[in-house]
Amino acid sequence: MTRPRILQLGQSYTFSKYFELPYAPADILAELGCSYERASLQLPQYSGIIDYLEFLQRYLRRNIMRVNPISEAAREVLIAPILLEVCDQTQTQLNIEYPINVSEQLKGSFDYYISSSNSLLVVKAKQSDLSQGFTQLAIELIALDQWTDSQTPALYGAVTNGEDWRFGIFYRQDKRVMQDIKLYRVPEGLEELVRVLVGIITNASS
Repeated sequence: MTRPRILQLGQSYTFSKYFELPYAPADILAELGCSYERASLQLPQYSGIIDYLEFLQRYLRRNIMRVNPISEAAREVLIAPILLEVCDQTQTQLNIEYPINVSEQLKGSFDYYISSSNSLLVVKAKQSDLSQGFTQLAIELIALDQWTDSQTPALYGAVTNGEDWRFGIFYRQDKRVMQDIKLYRVPEGLEELVRVLVGIITNASS
């Protein structure tokens, strides 16, 4: 028996609409010709000196105590400072609410987009739902694959609610999205998170 389609022909889908679909990521991605797996990923990690960690730790601890990150706007005070410091170190540009339009099924705005040799997307999880947020991230990585002229074999992304971060990789040739089973927690896991972010952007060896 043929399984009914999830994505309806002729219907428009923005990135945020995928967040609302009540289906498993594997089923949604299959309709876009991609596969999905969960695994323990070996992500790049920067091994050099990071001289702003102490400042960032204090800053984020204060923000977490003073702001209840239940809204997307409130989560900005936890996410943006990390990405701005990482961009300052790597001399890259942080693009916020970056719009793209690949097709009727792949369009919308990236919450945060850092263009580098690997490229990095970060998606804010709505209602702090990392599972549904990862589905949206996977869709955005597929869109980025078709939109960018970069020749890198893998594209990286992360979904976060401000305190928890989860990474994913899209292997372009295999059309395969891998979800990391590990969570990076802020502020206690800040250093490891930052080293991964810098490692991805600078294409550091893992």
